[in-house]
Amino acid sequence: MPAITSSAPGKIILFGEHAVVYGQPAIAAPVMEVRARAIVTPLIGQPSNSIQIQDPAFDLENSIKDLPLEHAISRSIELTLKELGVTSHPAFKLQLSSTIPLAAGMGSGAAISAAIIRAVSTFLGASLEDEIVNQITYEIEKIHHGTPSGIDNTVITYQLPIFYIKGQTIEMIELQHSYDFVLADTGLKSSTAITVGDVRKAWEENPDKYNALFEACGDIALEARLTLNTADRQKLGRLMNENQKLLQEMDVSSPELDLLCEAALDAGAFGAKLSGGGRGGIMIALVTKENSQEVSDALMAAGAVNTITTCLGAQNE
Repeated sequence: MPAITSSAPGKIILFGEHAVVYGQPAIAAPVMEVRARAIVTPLIGQPSNSIQIQDPAFDLENSIKDLPLEHAISRSIELTLKELGVTSHPAFKLQLSSTIPLAAGMGSGAAISAAIIRAVSTFLGASLEDEIVNQITYEIEKIHHGTPSGIDNTVITYQLPIFYIKGQTIEMIELQHSYDFVLADTGLKSSTAITVGDVRKAWEENPDKYNALFEACGDIALEARLTLNTADRQKLGRLMNENQKLLQEMDVSSPELDLLCEAALDAGAFGAKLSGGGRGGIMIALVTKENSQEVSDALMAAGAVNTITTCLGAQNE
C-alpha cells in the first residue's frame, strides 16, 4: 500500500473580514505559494486502527489515543472515518507539515484539516467530494475559531477565489484579469477566535455603530466584486484602503499592521490592508509585477518578518 500525499493552500481575505460573520459579503482567494501537507503511510505489523501522528511544527509525535478527543487532528480523522462509515482500518502514520505562517490569518488550521481529510480518505480507498471536505473542515474550524464565518474552509477546499455570504450559495470568481499582491507577515501571532469574540462584545455594546461598520464593509465588497471584472487596480486599491480604515475603527488593526500598510503605499502599492483576524498576522498590498520587489523590500525594511508575492487570476494577461 503506497503512501498518500495531499495538500491545501493558504488563503487571504481581500475584502470583508469580520463583517462576513454578520451576513455581509466577503471576497477571499487561495495563496498557492504556501501549503499544508499531509502524508499517510501504512504501519506494517501494527494493530488495526493504530494511528501515529507526527507534526514537527508542534513538536508532536504521538499515538492518536494520546490526543484529546477535541484536538483538531484527531477530530479531523474521526469525522473522516465517520463520513466513510469505516469502523476498522489498517494502521497508518500521519505526517504533517506546512509552509503557511501560523496564527497569521492565512487559514493554516483549515488547510491542515483539508489536507488530512483528503489524505486519510484516499488512503482508505475513497475520494470525498469537495462539498463533504468543506463541511468536515468547517466543523474543525469551530475548534480553532469558536464561531467561524466559513470562509477559510470554503476558499481552501475549492482552491478558487470566492465571493462569499454566510448561508448562501458560494460564488466562484473567474478572474479575467491578473492581480499581483505582496503579503507581509508582522510576526505577531494572533488568535482569530479572540478578535472575533472581541468584535462581538463591542457589537453587543454598541450595535448601531458596528452594524454601520459591517454594512460599509459589505458595500465595499460588493463594489470590489464588480471592480475585479474591470482591471481597475487604482479603484481596487482605493477600496482596500477604505476597508482598512473600517477595520481600524473596529479595533482589529494594530500599530504594526498600520505601519506596514503605510510603507506599502509609500512604496507605490495601489492599496493595502490587513487580512484575516487582525491585531497581528498578515497584511496584503495590491501591486504591479514591476514594483512588487520594491514594495516587498519596503515592507521588510518596515519590520515585516517575511513577504510572499502571489498573483491571482489570468496569468497570461
